[in-house]
Amino acid sequence: MESRSLPVPDGLAGERVDAGLSKLLGFSRSFAAEVAEAGGVTVDGSAVGKSDRLRAGSWLEVEWQPKLAPVVVPQSVPDLGIVYDDDDLVVVDKPVGVAAHPSVGWEGPTVLGALAAAGFRVSTSGAAERAGVVHRLDAGTSGLMVVAKSERAYTELKRQFHDREVSKIYHAIVQGHPDPSTGTIDAPIGRHPGSSWKFAVTADGKSSVTHYETLEAFPRASLLEVHLETGRTHQIRVHMAAQRHPCVGDAMYGADPTLSARLGLTRQWLQAMRLGFRHPGTGEWVEFSSEYPADLQHALDVLRES
Repeated sequence: MESRSLPVPDGLAGERVDAGLSKLLGFSRSFAAEVAEAGGVTVDGSAVGKSDRLRAGSWLEVEWQPKLAPVVVPQSVPDLGIVYDDDDLVVVDKPVGVAAHPSVGWEGPTVLGALAAAGFRVSTSGAAERAGVVHRLDAGTSGLMVVAKSERAYTELKRQFHDREVSKIYHAIVQGHPDPSTGTIDAPIGRHPGSSWKFAVTADGKSSVTHYETLEAFPRASLLEVHLETGRTHQIRVHMAAQRHPCVGDAMYGADPTLSARLGLTRQWLQAMRLGFRHPGTGEWVEFSSEYPADLQHALDVLRES
């Protein structure tokens, strides 16, 4: 068990407890919330919750059980497609149900574990449990993802993602019909105020920009092509839900369970379709594409037949 006792600095006055702990102690917001919910945070001797507000000058005491860092465990994923591979990078077509890298609480397969099991060596840059990972896809989202194999590739690809020089094109089926049919959603995204694992459009969130175009319209849904200008966690899912057009099948963000069942979906209809960037070794523009996996294709076929 570890503990810290310290005064709340003036700069954190009014901050939520979980946000304040994240800034003071370097915790993730989700871990800070867990510590508070377990009764590990007191202010001036009184226990506080994750959403309570801090007061400048008050005495903060925190007690927590450190979590062991997750490790990469080699585990074969037969459905993981290798789209491209060279000395600098590997581009994979990730199936649903596979996380990008190990994390606390995740016990399923990972892209890094699958690559290790297949004999790939990736860059050692970054934290050990996500070495070589320059961007991520949700476990429930399928499609293209690039992993750095060389150190120069890691540095250059991280820079390109940070500077918004990477082309990231997704296809999504959303409920209803966005109006206008082609447009841009520019709304900041942050932690959901009522959930430690969800995100939402929030006034104090990070800048998030999503461009979309309707490709096909059905009686109750629309197939969109989406271009991400930024890369926030759950960005497409949050932005479309905020427009009252959640991704079909996305129970976390308000999708209609009746429609999901009719389409045979147990996850959000969202596919990372195309990925383009300048090759870190040659400087040439390269672009890769994928196809819809069977469950998404089936749902699309049902919509087209309705």
